[in-house]
Amino acid sequence: MTNFDYLESEPQFHTFAPVAISAEKIATIDPSACILNCRRAMEFAIKWMYSVDSALGMPYQDNLVTLLYTEEFRDIVDDNLWRRLDFIRRMGNQVAHTGKPITLDQAKLCLKDLFLFMDFISYCYGENYQERKYDESLLNQSAEGAATPSASNKAAGDFSDVDLKSLMAENKALKEELTRRRENKASDYVVKPLDLSEFKTRKIYIDTMLVDAGWIEGKDWLNEVELEGMPNAAHKGYADYVLYDDAHRPLAVIEAKRTCVDVSRGRQQAKLYADILERMYHRRPVVFLTNGFETRIVDGQYPERKCAAIWSKRDLEKWFNLRYMRTSLKNVFVDKKIAGRYYQEAAVKAVCDSFDNKNRRKALLVMATGSGKTRTVIALCKILMNAGWIRNILFLADRTSLVVQAKRSFVNLLPDLSCSNIAEKNGDYEAHCIFSTYQTMINLIDEAKDEEGKIFSCGHFDLVICDEAHRSIYNKYRDIFNYFDAPLVGLTAIPKDEIDRNTYEIFDLENGVPTYGYELAQAVQDGYLVDFQSVETSLKFLNQGITYDELSDEEKEEYEKDFVDEEGNVPESISASALNTWIFNDDTISKVLDIVMTKGLKIDYGEKMGKTIIFAKNHAHAEKILEVFHKEYPRFPDDYAKVIDNRINYAQSAIDEFSDPKKLPQIAISVDMLDTGIDVPEILNLVFFKKVRSKAKFWQMIGRGTRLCPGLMDGMDKDKFYIFDFCGNFEFFRIHKGKPSVDQIALQGAVFAREFQIAYKLQTLENQTDSLKAYREKLVKIMSGKVSELNRKNFAVRQHIQYVDRYAKPEGYQTLTYEDTLIVWDEIAPLILPDSDPASSVRFDALLYGMELAYLSGKKYSRAKKDVKKHVRALADVAHIPAVQEKSELIDAILHTDYLDRAGIDELETIRQELRDLMDYVQKKSVRYDTNFTDDILDMKVNEPSLDYGELTNYKKKAEYYVRTHQDMDTITKLKTNQPLTAEDVKKLEEVLWSEVGTREEYKQEYGDKPLGEFVRSIVGLDMNAAKEAFSAYLNDVNLDSRQIYFVNQIVEYIVHNGVMKNLKVLMEAPFTDQGSLLEIFPDLNVWFGIRKVIEQINANAA
Repeated sequence: MTNFDYLESEPQFHTFAPVAISAEKIATIDPSACILNCRRAMEFAIKWMYSVDSALGMPYQDNLVTLLYTEEFRDIVDDNLWRRLDFIRRMGNQVAHTGKPITLDQAKLCLKDLFLFMDFISYCYGENYQERKYDESLLNQSAEGAATPSASNKAAGDFSDVDLKSLMAENKALKEELTRRRENKASDYVVKPLDLSEFKTRKIYIDTMLVDAGWIEGKDWLNEVELEGMPNAAHKGYADYVLYDDAHRPLAVIEAKRTCVDVSRGRQQAKLYADILERMYHRRPVVFLTNGFETRIVDGQYPERKCAAIWSKRDLEKWFNLRYMRTSLKNVFVDKKIAGRYYQEAAVKAVCDSFDNKNRRKALLVMATGSGKTRTVIALCKILMNAGWIRNILFLADRTSLVVQAKRSFVNLLPDLSCSNIAEKNGDYEAHCIFSTYQTMINLIDEAKDEEGKIFSCGHFDLVICDEAHRSIYNKYRDIFNYFDAPLVGLTAIPKDEIDRNTYEIFDLENGVPTYGYELAQAVQDGYLVDFQSVETSLKFLNQGITYDELSDEEKEEYEKDFVDEEGNVPESISASALNTWIFNDDTISKVLDIVMTKGLKIDYGEKMGKTIIFAKNHAHAEKILEVFHKEYPRFPDDYAKVIDNRINYAQSAIDEFSDPKKLPQIAISVDMLDTGIDVPEILNLVFFKKVRSKAKFWQMIGRGTRLCPGLMDGMDKDKFYIFDFCGNFEFFRIHKGKPSVDQIALQGAVFAREFQIAYKLQTLENQTDSLKAYREKLVKIMSGKVSELNRKNFAVRQHIQYVDRYAKPEGYQTLTYEDTLIVWDEIAPLILPDSDPASSVRFDALLYGMELAYLSGKKYSRAKKDVKKHVRALADVAHIPAVQEKSELIDAILHTDYLDRAGIDELETIRQELRDLMDYVQKKSVRYDTNFTDDILDMKVNEPSLDYGELTNYKKKAEYYVRTHQDMDTITKLKTNQPLTAEDVKKLEEVLWSEVGTREEYKQEYGDKPLGEFVRSIVGLDMNAAKEAFSAYLNDVNLDSRQIYFVNQIVEYIVHNGVMKNLKVLMEAPFTDQGSLLEIFPDLNVWFGIRKVIEQINANAA
């Protein structure tokens, strides 16, 4: 018997029921196979939904990730349930592709999530739904059933794939009935809840939330408001809370319920209250659903969503004002003075389409460094402000220099917009466009207040722009993004295929498909940026370290002199990581400089080194490079090369000098300072003399060289730049292409998470000894104490208050599950505050807790043992300290016996407790060695420009790219200049677009029955002179008044941008209505009919 047997009672579920049953049967036997079958059952069920539900059309691909990520599917499935499905998908991928070991806990969680999905399908599409609860005890019974050969063979995954097209044909007759059934029932479905505390307690939370947002009970917030017109016997109901403006008109209604189940069921009740209030006041209020822990908002524009808190009065008033002013984004005009390049305009329109037509709240723009990301979002902001979509903007970046640069661009291009960099002193919090680093905003959310309360409340901003949006930034500062309930636009220069999969997930996008992409390869092809050529050199010491036996006799003497220890021992080798950290080898630096100075691009007919940045590992490394440069190249002036980093005074003046093509230095040796935020078109050489492991930073650094520079190369334009890589960076990113980066978490948070995992592991039967039970109780006391110390008023803590309250009390740790460990990692660990203990002690805690966890999980931890011995050996070196002497017996046992090899939890915990406070006595090495051993060049590869110009995989991209890059073709020229096409012209277009670029079927799939000429016009637009000539009879007519000329000019502008004007309904929207309606502007309709005839002729010439 399994939790999924009931599915077999519904014949229409035969596609996926057996797979779900088999997944549970082998959970305890083979967790990996269980997860694969969970994923398979989920995929089969999703395909079945697509086959029976009219709302789900056939997407362009029928793989799982595409089916899961379509907007139509996400509209049907609750966000909470969707994330559970995505978890099953990701776990399935992990099993199938990574080979990482899988635990039974992970398999159990996948089964539980699959059960919830099957329950949803049964509720929405089934005939005989019964509410069921997942019973984990059935897993053992299922395992017994799978023990037979036939059962285990089937459970191992002997299921053929499901073809979606065949399934659609098979279920065609069911489609109408099942779609109607789902439409009637889905909105009432309730995802299975978590257990929450009593209503009165949560009522306190809700009241606190309202007070925090500035609401005053009895004035603009009323409880239990009686409303007439409810569909019940008394024809009345009582809204839990109604929030009012100063004119006592409802702004919002809040439905507060006892449990998570009730929150979802309260949707209809809240809707009815909103209906009544709308009839009474002729304005529909915003709806909030909350239980005090979780809050959801229904604002009438976007689907119901989570929000951090209930909005403040001024935020809701602003929302209503914007809602009344809002106009369509379907036919926007992009200010070419701000964003005049075709791809910038396309990016703006893609975001507008995503926000308006697709009703999305997140957009990701992938644009190469130097292609004008900031200009693009400035143009976007102007459109959104003019269309009444936004008033307050937040621009976030991780560096002050990027914030300063972005603000300067906004001020220059939008001079009427009030802007403020709040990272500076005296920042204006009331400005409509706020620029901030992440950390500054974290500090100000709770601190910045005025007479009405918090300034930066959760609804304050109408648009958040995130510079360099990628997963590591989002995870580190996710509480900011979760707090502000505003549409989000992310910007990144990382190529779309290099971006982590989970970055796309953050923006609710399919992997590899940003809202709009304009990458370096395309920018180079279009002539907006230049390509690079890499010179990848492998030096022996930087790759393999320094080995004593491989040195010359003379060098061995120097080695022995420098590196002998107190006991007279000489290390066999020194690792590569020591190079340029505490060992600086002259010959290694000389060889690097020789390659750069010999092979680097030069100007002034080879006499002068082109502007060059050397990225150094640290300040000492940078200074050593400069020292060796002066020694090797004394013929150059003293300031030919210069160190530019945060350690020097007046660094900005040095950057300004480097940026001036007429001034020295030619070579800037930088540590971090020149990685981002500077634009020097004259740069010809970039030198990576350090390892870079951040994809975002790597591509930002490459972006320093991509700018165009006319006439730089002895009268010729700059057409490329060189990248010298001495540290294997290109190779690293080739190997790790598209792989997600590891989640980063602060040390104190990681320690808490390990303590929690140990407490979870200590619940098992074999760990119920007196000492281990006492240890678990001690851990619980420590953890609950850490959680209870959190500031409940802090905005980040409040977003996780449900879990903070649970784990602030020892009772919250009584029965822990694997899912709890995941929750704590996400919800609690990042909040944990550092204590007063030295970092060395906390690192030792993390090391020993990791060993304890490995011991409890049955994993090896030999490397951790070595690390412990290394720490203890360092303590033995300072045994003269009395506190260390006291622990000499334990130290001796660890170093000279098998004590550590035999250690269990009790012994490991003894080591941690006894030695953690001594770690601060360990001496930090501050030694530095300057050597001159002969280094060797192992390999050098000079790579030709390697950007992929053939990456255009889908027909739409190929067709549009062809048209853009062949505007000199006679047929395309005719279309651009408004000349009618001949039959021969149309035939040429058919040959190109239906044979050369792709097939006629591909064209129809993308563009339907759109005429080829109209398609080409939509890409190239109409020449301005041709458009003005077509309307010359009206533009030059002295009898037209200013309003009529303005109207005609707007038509010209529209057709120049869009190529044709097929839908005349756009004339009923701004900017055509800026001067009045069409009938008001043209009282003599004969004039309008003449203008319309010109429009029709322009359209006909593209048909």
